[in-house]
Amino acid sequence: MTNRERISGVDTAWLRMEQPTNLMMIVGVKMFDRRLVERDVRRILERRFLAYRRFRQRAVQDATGAWWEDDASFDISNHLHRVALPGRGGKRELEALVSRLASTPLDYARPLWDFTIVDNFQGGSALVSRIHHCYADGIALIQVLLSLTHETAPGSLALAPEKVAAPKGRGEDDFWDQVLKPITGALGNAAHIGRGLLAQGRQLAANPKAAGEAAQDVARKGMELAGEVARLVTMGNDAATRFKGPLGRAKRAAWAEPLPLDEVKAVGKALGCSINDVLLSMAAGSLRDYLLDKGDPVDGLEVRAVVPVNLRPPGEGRALGNQFGLVFLELPIGIDHPLERLYEVRRRMKALKGSYQPVIALALLNAVGYGPRALQEQVTALLSASASAVMTNVPGPQKPLYFAGKRIRELDFWVPQSGGIGMGVSIISYDGRIQFGVITDAGRVPDPHRIVDRFGDEFDKLLWVTLMSPWGEEAPESVPATPSKVPKRFRNL
Repeated sequence: MTNRERISGVDTAWLRMEQPTNLMMIVGVKMFDRRLVERDVRRILERRFLAYRRFRQRAVQDATGAWWEDDASFDISNHLHRVALPGRGGKRELEALVSRLASTPLDYARPLWDFTIVDNFQGGSALVSRIHHCYADGIALIQVLLSLTHETAPGSLALAPEKVAAPKGRGEDDFWDQVLKPITGALGNAAHIGRGLLAQGRQLAANPKAAGEAAQDVARKGMELAGEVARLVTMGNDAATRFKGPLGRAKRAAWAEPLPLDEVKAVGKALGCSINDVLLSMAAGSLRDYLLDKGDPVDGLEVRAVVPVNLRPPGEGRALGNQFGLVFLELPIGIDHPLERLYEVRRRMKALKGSYQPVIALALLNAVGYGPRALQEQVTALLSASASAVMTNVPGPQKPLYFAGKRIRELDFWVPQSGGIGMGVSIISYDGRIQFGVITDAGRVPDPHRIVDRFGDEFDKLLWVTLMSPWGEEAPESVPATPSKVPKRFRNL
């Protein structure tokens, strides 16, 4: 068959992961103060989005594997739709529409993506995009979607060819080159560890004196790598909460009012934490308050989240395909005090730095993608049983952008959850503000707005901590786990 290309192992894994209860789509929504003109949207997609040939291709599977195949009857009209919100066309109506689209599978007879123009939204328009995860990961797709924008209102609908990163074929050798880059950077002299680790280890073990310190380094790193694999396999199921359990087909999406990025930065700096620490702690606090409001026990509770980690080499932000790993972060839901919770999140994030978990997860997905489907289903079930949520944090552009001549006022996105994971938490910064969104299984969490509405409250708590802290006092490296040892001025928050 002509115009056919094998799909990489990692991308095949995401293609196979599709289930009626968890569709493998990356869903995004952009909001505008003015009404979008369909003709202009179509021209942008034709000239910029379809500059990536991959988006004219279907993902097909047969007995020999998974393949990219040109869609001989491609018609952009099958991928661009227009609807109008009912009634007053407010935030709740748009959230309901996004929820329905996130619950509706794409058409596998065509390329797996579409855009929906939404009219009657607060006097302007919205644009909902759905793109299957097998095309690329969230990092790449956000860059692709940003490439459709421009920095001035009129904007140019043309795109210089050199700005389009053509999708690269990922052979097996090239895949391992990509995986080993972050490993070798972290291993110093052990520059050839990874796929040849066992062979190299046997060689060094046979003649350790000749290798000297390199033998010890490789042995130590090999043990660390083996330990990470063992921890990943024996992690065990996540805590039993209303976030975890059998899933249905319907999803619910909600997003919070944006927060000023500068204020979040200032709070993090004053408390000696990164922005990421602050945001993850706020997310943990929102989940805790939601469970308390439902009357669920939270004492000592830990909820595990899967956090994607970008493994792309510099300069490949727009190259399609999936090049990210995963780490498992245990959120300290059981900690009541916001400052204590923040420093515990910071401690755990520091412990994950330098972890091999992302590389192991990427290599594992690549291996099972080339293997039988039954093996992948077992691995997916194992990993999804170990977590209750997927949490993503993406820094976006810090200046206003325009799409089809209209200013983007606000934007949100959600990556898919695999297997039995029923909740996705997304954080993205844009134009000096931070956006927090949640997508949930409708049967488990039918009211995610009750989670996102608490996000601002969690920030207010940390803001009060910062304002109450004496000027010039440095934030401690850690906070004792005993609440009574939290400084007196912070205890009654």
